[in-house]
Amino acid sequence: MAILKQLLRRKLALFGLVVILVVVAAALLAPWIVPFSPDEQLFDGLTLEGAPLPPDGRFWMGTDLLGRDMFSRLVYGAQTSLIIGVVANGAAVLIGTFFGVVAGFVGGWLGAAMMRFTDLMMAFPALLLAIVLAAIFKPSLWIVALVIAMVNWVQIARIIYTETRSIAERDFIEAEWGLGASRGRILLRHVLPHLLSTTIVWGTLGIATTVLLEATLSFLGIGVQPPTPSWGNIIFENQTYFSTAPWLVFIPGAAIILLALAFNLVGDALRDILDPTQKGRH
Repeated sequence: MAILKQLLRRKLALFGLVVILVVVAAALLAPWIVPFSPDEQLFDGLTLEGAPLPPDGRFWMGTDLLGRDMFSRLVYGAQTSLIIGVVANGAAVLIGTFFGVVAGFVGGWLGAAMMRFTDLMMAFPALLLAIVLAAIFKPSLWIVALVIAMVNWVQIARIIYTETRSIAERDFIEAEWGLGASRGRILLRHVLPHLLSTTIVWGTLGIATTVLLEATLSFLGIGVQPPTPSWGNIIFENQTYFSTAPWLVFIPGAAIILLALAFNLVGDALRDILDPTQKGRH
């Protein structure tokens, strides 16, 4: 509660929280708030020339190239972005934390081997690696989440490793060893609690990166596949109408940017609150 109160006192963080809550509420309540099915091709959803309709009283955000309601697809697309953002980033944080803690706390040849593998993964451009992995597997919602998790765990692994090494060398850890404490006790009682704030911050900031990466993969046609709506594949499907129906690209693009910005604002605020020594350094 104390953390939440501090977040609410920060205007930018409060704005980010409001945006996140609105998107989450829209995604959860999608079946009750959208006027049409996201996959329904409406007979009056196109002009006589077969072009998408602009926003009006019936279609709040216009229609797409197949005559589907844009607002309905955007709301259901929020479900896709949030599911992938939370699941993929959560998996990435767990994998990265495991690698970083084991390599930093155990050390020796095992720690060195794990960190060299992490460095090897970091050497590959993340987007290129994600494209290769997505091309190998048949794209679907959960495969895309898995691919993004396999790409994004390396950064947190390196950070957790550095912090774990620093914690392991502190005097109170040496005192615990001297008192005969077991490796498990030290890990659970002293090391992991000190890493909690880092994992929370990265868990929040990483969602923004995950949402952007999912949108990029879907835009390239190797992410979530139609007819399942995602903000990235909505842009991909309608990009040919950019000059004549710009709302088809601008609206989902703005949604992606706004959600990513919201998570970044909350993540930055959490970093300042949980680790005041980092304030102003990012």
